[in-house]
Amino acid sequence: MTHQVHAFEPPERFVAGTVGPPGERTFFLQARGGGRLVSVALEKVQVSLLAEKLEELLTEAQRRFGVELPEAPRTLGDNDPLDTPVDEEFRVGTLGLAFDVDTATVVIEAIAVGEAEAEVELGDDDDEDSDDEPDEDLDRLRVRLTPQATREFIERARRVVNAGRPPCPLCGQPLDPAGHLCPRHNGYHR
Repeated sequence: MTHQVHAFEPPERFVAGTVGPPGERTFFLQARGGGRLVSVALEKVQVSLLAEKLEELLTEAQRRFGVELPEAPRTLGDNDPLDTPVDEEFRVGTLGLAFDVDTATVVIEAIAVGEAEAEVELGDDDDEDSDDEPDEDLDRLRVRLTPQATREFIERARRVVNAGRPPCPLCGQPLDPAGHLCPRHNGYHR
């Protein structure tokens, strides 16, 4: 099976976004450029972690290589919904980050969930050929961003993650419009 690398170096637009109402949102990374549009699905926690790790990567790049870090954008930046149609190319299993010193750009790679990961979920313990590179033959989305574009991506990703259901003030779990059974109340509604 041939794997596909969707490379956008750089993209015209690269954003995190969601489809669906709060509580049932599906999270996507979406890259657009050169007449192509690629959307890959991932978990909310992956979007949150990606923003956090990108922030650390920029800080590290500044510390180690003296890269000029842009200020966090003062304006809200790209707040538009995802471009349509949102066709899921693949579900993200692994996210890889790197800083390219030569071009002073951030490289983000979203790698598809592999068969190995799918096997683990199915409880299949046949791992005889797990010596080879795990993700060489998996689809991937590769994006190269300037530090400024990375900062804008981080800001939007954080807004997207926080735009869901408000957290319960007691337990931190998301509140449904109808309330929820808070573990701090032993199942009693307030």
